[in-house]
Amino acid sequence: MKRIGITGQNGFVGKHLYNTLGLQPELYQRIDFQKSYFDNEELLDQFVSSCDVIVHLAGMNRHADPQVIYDTNVSLANNLVNALKRTGSKPHIIFSSSSQEERDNLYGKSKKEARLILSGWANSAEAAFTGMVIPNVFGPFGNPFYNSVVATFCHQITHGETPKIEIDGELKLIYVGELVNEITKVINLVLNESEYSVAHTATVKVSEILALLLKYHEQYLLKGSIPEINNNFELNLFNSFRCYEDIEKKFPIKFTEHTDARGAFTEIIRLNVGGQVSFSTTHPGITRGNHFHTRKIERFAVINGEALIQLRQIGTDQVFDFYLSGSQPAYVDMPIWYTHNIKNIGETELYTIFWINEFYNPEDPDTYFENV
Repeated sequence: MKRIGITGQNGFVGKHLYNTLGLQPELYQRIDFQKSYFDNEELLDQFVSSCDVIVHLAGMNRHADPQVIYDTNVSLANNLVNALKRTGSKPHIIFSSSSQEERDNLYGKSKKEARLILSGWANSAEAAFTGMVIPNVFGPFGNPFYNSVVATFCHQITHGETPKIEIDGELKLIYVGELVNEITKVINLVLNESEYSVAHTATVKVSEILALLLKYHEQYLLKGSIPEINNNFELNLFNSFRCYEDIEKKFPIKFTEHTDARGAFTEIIRLNVGGQVSFSTTHPGITRGNHFHTRKIERFAVINGEALIQLRQIGTDQVFDFYLSGSQPAYVDMPIWYTHNIKNIGETELYTIFWINEFYNPEDPDTYFENV
C-alpha cells in the first residue's frame, strides 16, 4: 500500500484524484492535506514525512495581477522543498505543470520554474520526480471562469446566461478522469522523468464545444432526451454538462400521461444513444442502490408505488431527497460521482424502470458502493 498525499486535494483535479484513489483502499492510503499546511512548518513537515508519494497540484491559475500567480506558484514549490529538506523525506514527487510552460506569460513561467525547483531537489536528494506537462483539463465540478472554458460554458448555459466566444481557437484537451488515470499510472510505475508530456485526448475548436453544449441544452435540459454521443469526448462532455445542473430544482420530472378509456400511456425516454433498460419490483421498506458511477448515464423512472430517491455527491455531506409516486409517474437522472439509492416508502410494491447507457459488464461494472 502506498501512502499518497495530494496538495490541492480540494481543487478541481485534486478532488477527482483523491476520490478515485479512494476506490482502491487496498492499494492506496490517502494522507489528508489542507491548504493551511503551507503556512505551518510543523504541519507541512508532518505531511511530507507521512507520504510515499506527493502529488503537487496546489497552485494559482488566475489572478488580476499575473505577478501574484508567479510568486504564489514558485513559493509553494519552495515551501514544499524546504519541508522535504528539513525532514530528510524522499517521497516520489509528482508535479502538475502546464502546456503553457513555453508561452510568454507569468503563469507558464511559474509552472516551469516550480518544476525545475522540484526537479533540482530530487536530483540532489536522489529521489524520484515526475514533472507532468499537462494540456487543458475539463470535467465535472470544475470552477467556471477559472478552470476551463468548458466549465464556464456549462455554468452559463445551465444558469440562463449567454456564452460568448472571445477567440475561436483550437483546444487540446484531456478529460479529468483520463488525467487521473495518467497520474495513477505514474504513481504505480514510479516514473522518474523531469519533463513528462501528457498527451491530449481531443482537439476541438471552442465553437464546436459550444455547439455541442447548446445541443445538450436543447435536447436534454429542455426536452429530457438523451443526445447522440459519438465518442468518448462527447460522453465526457455530456457528463460534465449534467453536473452543472441544479438537480435540487430539476428533479423529479413528471412524465406526460395520455389517458383514454383503455387506461394510460406514458413515454419513458427518448434516446439518440443505445444502452440497457431494466425493470424492478421492490418490496415495502426495501432500499436498492447505494452506489455511484464515474461514467454511466442512468435514469430511474417510478411507474407504480411510492419511492424516495436520494443523491449525494462523493466527498460532500449534502443529501438530496426526491419523492416520486406512481400516481404521477416521474424520473430522476443520476449524475456521475453521485452515490444514489431508491427506497420503497409505500405500503405496496414499487415498480421502477431503469435505463443506463451501456450494457452491464461484470469485468468493468463502473459501480462503486457507498451509502448515501
